[in-house]
Amino acid sequence: METRSVNIGRGDRQECCLSPILFNVYSECLTKEALIGFGVFKIGGQIIHTVKYADELVLLAKERKVLQDMIDNLIETGRCYGMEINVEKTKVMRISRHSSPVKIMVDKKQIENEESFKYLGSILTNDGRCTCEIKCRITMAKAAFNKRRNLFTSTLDLELRKKLVKCYVWSIALYGAETWTLRAVHQKHLESFEMWCWRRMEKISWTDDVKNEDVLLRVKKQRNILHEIRKRKANWIGHILRRNYFLLRVMEGKIQGRIEVTGRRGRRRRKLLGDLKE
Repeated sequence: METRSVNIGRGDRQECCLSPILFNVYSECLTKEALIGFGVFKIGGQIIHTVKYADELVLLAKERKVLQDMIDNLIETGRCYGMEINVEKTKVMRISRHSSPVKIMVDKKQIENEESFKYLGSILTNDGRCTCEIKCRITMAKAAFNKRRNLFTSTLDLELRKKLVKCYVWSIALYGAETWTLRAVHQKHLESFEMWCWRRMEKISWTDDVKNEDVLLRVKKQRNILHEIRKRKANWIGHILRRNYFLLRVMEGKIQGRIEVTGRRGRRRRKLLGDLKE
């Protein structure tokens, strides 16, 4: 049902449910007009030149000159829409095996290069690995454990305390674990964290001569954290494959390009799809 027109005197308020919709429509028109003709990444035959979430915008390019042209065109078009790019909040990161700084200018100011940054709660690094993310998650989980140490080490029932640890601590450690590509060193870090939780819960000091097998017998548990991650991955990939939307094409599609032949020794880097298939 249509209503009569409403005069807006001071602009949209942050609490207004219409504000994010208007912003998304506005920014979508802006980026489409600014980046038309750009983009070299093809996934499943579809060109991808941006990644958007809420008010955040990520530009993708394979060459420095292409990225500079995309930013220049975005600035020019944005000014026509009455919007400006904040240089202080804009960062650039080159993802490569041997990353080097990229010189990108905005209004004669160079954009700061980053080795890592947090996006949607996860840490992305310029080497494309998840080592930093896993270590950060484990550190945050240990801090959460120490914050509620009195609860986890209390005289409550053992089964209840184990459930509390998984609820308050493991949920922090395993946030986003569905997308992790686990290497052998990552699995060791996670298993060490698992034993750290049970030892602290049973008040077993590192100076005590107690083996991990004895600790597991005390808490009536087996090593379970890697199994939990695999179960989450299976549920996640199953959810994706049952739906026909863009993320499915990202998972199944192939990116056009070629494999550079180098003299580097060793096998190729383990990939997410290989981890999921396993």
